[in-house]
Amino acid sequence: MNFSNVSASQLNGSSSSDFNRANFGIVKMDHKGNVTDYNDSQVKHTGMPKASVMGKHFFTQVAPCTNNFMVAQKYDKGAALDENLPYTFTLKMEPTPVKLRLIKDNSAQYLLCDW
Repeated sequence: MNFSNVSASQLNGSSSSDFNRANFGIVKMDHKGNVTDYNDSQVKHTGMPKASVMGKHFFTQVAPCTNNFMVAQKYDKGAALDENLPYTFTLKMEPTPVKLRLIKDNSAQYLLCDW
């Protein structure tokens, strides 16, 4: 699995074990923004255990620093999304620059994080 070219259909067909083998963070959400999977890379870099984020609303309860027009609101703009952007996480850590990839299709939505 590669941060730059993994597709929504590949992500949809992947298991939690597949996500954990990725060398980048993967947050899988339903279309309401509730976390349905959260891989080991994301746990390692955020310090937030998977059990503490599962089922929670990602943009308001897990990472409110992403609840803005640059990230959260892009998922609301239509059925499909695949966008890369530089970003800085600020919640529960020192400001940390990352590359995000926002992906959405009719099955799920994902936030990929290249730490």
